[in-house]
Amino acid sequence: MNSMHDEFNPLSEEELEQRQADEKLERLIRSQIRRVQSGEADEQMRQEAEEEREQEQEQMREEARKRLKRSRLFWQLFSGNILVNRNVAENYRYFIAIAITSFVSIAVLFMALYAEDRFSKVEREVQLLRERSIRLQEQLFSRTTHAAIAKEVEERGLGLQEPRKSREVVED
Repeated sequence: MNSMHDEFNPLSEEELEQRQADEKLERLIRSQIRRVQSGEADEQMRQEAEEEREQEQEQMREEARKRLKRSRLFWQLFSGNILVNRNVAENYRYFIAIAITSFVSIAVLFMALYAEDRFSKVEREVQLLRERSIRLQEQLFSRTTHAAIAKEVEERGLGLQEPRKSREVVED
């Protein structure tokens, strides 16, 4: 028979687990105290501090590289050596297409503005010519009508009297 299971244990399962956890914690604390007393912990702390300094230095170097890369990109743009950059060289044809498209759109815009200005000038000239044409037609009509009447009156032998107010078209 199983005598262990039959024995009465005054501690509950939770209490046993708590006691085991406390013992484990005590062992861990004792081992850490021994490490500190022997100098192992100081050495580990020095190593961790050294690793942190190295990481900070690496981050600083990375930031310096990024700043240098940005400044190099500006210099490449300024000097015209941007095609040395591999990423730019790969996308160069797209940049050229964008530049050409922009230039063409600006040129078309200015051509449209010039055409609109020229159209408005021509439209004003056409309007002036129409007005002048109408005045000349009226003048021609009045002269032709007056001359035809004068001729007819002369053939009949009647005396023609001129009107008191003359009607002449004033030209621009």
